[in-house]
Amino acid sequence: MEPTKRLLFCLLVIVLCPRAFAQQQTDINRYTLFTGFDYMISPARDLTERGFEGDFGITVKPWLGLGGDFGALGDGIISGSGAINGSDTVFAPILQQYHIDPSMVSVPFKSTTYTFAAGPQFYIRHWKPITFLARPGFGGIHESADINLSGVGPILGELGITLNPHQTDTQWFIGLGGGFDLNLSRKIGWRFTTDWVNTHLFSNLLVSRQNYTRFATGPTFRWGHLQR
Repeated sequence: MEPTKRLLFCLLVIVLCPRAFAQQQTDINRYTLFTGFDYMISPARDLTERGFEGDFGITVKPWLGLGGDFGALGDGIISGSGAINGSDTVFAPILQQYHIDPSMVSVPFKSTTYTFAAGPQFYIRHWKPITFLARPGFGGIHESADINLSGVGPILGELGITLNPHQTDTQWFIGLGGGFDLNLSRKIGWRFTTDWVNTHLFSNLLVSRQNYTRFATGPTFRWGHLQR
């Protein structure tokens, strides 16, 4: 089942079974560790990536946590592939000068992305079986891309365009995110989140900023007691 379908299913359960959510949360854990499956898309480049992500948080108030996303080499280590359209590149005017339609040029690539973020996370704990969360997105994104120039290399050479097939870039990003935890027990839950990020990677090659949408799901492990 796709991540979006899982979210819709769980929301329907909440709406259709209000009696099951009558109790509020009272015994709140102080620390939360999440790790799970990551799925990220960037429509402008037909980019799809899959991998893992995680985060660690400290609850300072019932409604507020502080923490950050992390991973073994960075948060959300994900790999995938996509395609760059010529009309989205800085070389589009040159192609037009030689009567080449930039939109007809599509170059495939493979990439690996790392993201890292830190900041507040806001909780809604009105129902005991489920905890809603929302967060602003402040952090950085690093991407390494290997561009396949086998189909367009000779053409670019004739036009005097030099392009390094190995591209790397790191940029700050802003965005928004949210989701919910299904509280299986006091210490274990299952999380579903969606995050939206806007940034401008590879500005030396790509004209427009990029939007990323990231879906994540996996277990949460909680311990400690929040002193109130």
